Amino acid sequence: MSVWDDVVGQEKVVADLVAAARSARLMAEQREGRERGPVEARRAAGADTAAMTHAWLVTGPPGSGRSTAARAFAACLQCTGDVPGCGECKPCRDVMSGGHPDVVRLTTEKLIITMDEVKELIGEAQRRPWTGRWRVILVEDADRMAERTTNVLLKSIEEPPPQTVWILCTPSADDVLPTIRSRCRLVTLRVPPAQAVAELLVRRDGADPQAAERAARAGQCHIGLARHLAVDPGAWERRRRLLLAPVSLRSVGDAVLAAAELVDSAETEAKDATTERDVREKAELLRALGVEGSAKVPPALRAQVRQLEEDQKRRAKRARTDVLDRAMTDLLSFYRDVLATQLGSDVERVNVDLTQAVDEVARTSGPEQSLTRIAAIEECRARLRTNASALLAVECLMVQLRPQA
Repeated sequence: MSVWDDVVGQEKVVADLVAAARSARLMAEQREGRERGPVEARRAAGADTAAMTHAWLVTGPPGSGRSTAARAFAACLQCTGDVPGCGECKPCRDVMSGGHPDVVRLTTEKLIITMDEVKELIGEAQRRPWTGRWRVILVEDADRMAERTTNVLLKSIEEPPPQTVWILCTPSADDVLPTIRSRCRLVTLRVPPAQAVAELLVRRDGADPQAAERAARAGQCHIGLARHLAVDPGAWERRRRLLLAPVSLRSVGDAVLAAAELVDSAETEAKDATTERDVREKAELLRALGVEGSAKVPPALRAQVRQLEEDQKRRAKRARTDVLDRAMTDLLSFYRDVLATQLGSDVERVNVDLTQAVDEVARTSGPEQSLTRIAAIEECRARLRTNASALLAVECLMVQLRPQA
């Protein structure tokens, strides 16, 4: 058992981060003045202080496991076992479960990370470790900070306290300001192999091996998408309807109806995923405020309830956007297969269960049309990440995807 068990296909990254954790352990022992042996001997055993730094930028394509790798690295820094990241000592277990007092994790289910959240994080970074050797600040969605918010973070990352380590996660290094990027050590994850993703689904989620391999291929090695397909019984049918919908469109009216159906489906799925949690959170807040049962909320407490409801609305919007983005990823895979067929490429298809539909679209259209459709899908994804109307964005996409004369 190790904290790296869920990080698949990233052998070089794991080796580099484990080496950094060894260096961090050596630095902590030097700082505390209680080295267990000569420094030279420990360096010969693989510990080199140059491998460790105060700020890290973990990047990788969506689904590569960058947040998982960052959390595992945080566990390595707090580990007290013989090998950093043993997964068996109490600090490792606490970090992986989210209960370690010296690992502050910021993730958002909203569209952006606010400045107030960042200021609170900066305050946490100034504290000394409670029980561990390092104060680790982990920001899982650093790309969701606005430029003004990121500037507030700059000074703390540039000159942190000696026992503080920052770990930022973004899809690419270009998603943060150059001033932040230049002060962090870059760690880049690659797309994991489909076989490694399938093995993870079998080992961790108990998926059937054949279903896991199929899900890994259809999810394009995106661990989250592959898991969704492997464990959700209705996911395959919804995906099939989505990919076949553009093929059957014959008019602008059909495109508008298909867009409305897709957005309604996304809202329903997002609501199913958040409703139970919203009700539980509100009940817990009212109980904490001393409001029991169906009693009326006093005016002095209504602001706190209103704030919770606003946060839940933002989270619901983020959930709907994530569902729609997943749909866009599936559409991209379909037209990728179409384009590969048109160009005579021998690359393995993602949608092996839709071979007939892929061949039909490839026969009735040209590579130029496929590239135009792929560009339209990417443009729709960009619009969905803004405040644009989801329905209008998807309607525009469906009109562009319909078969052309």
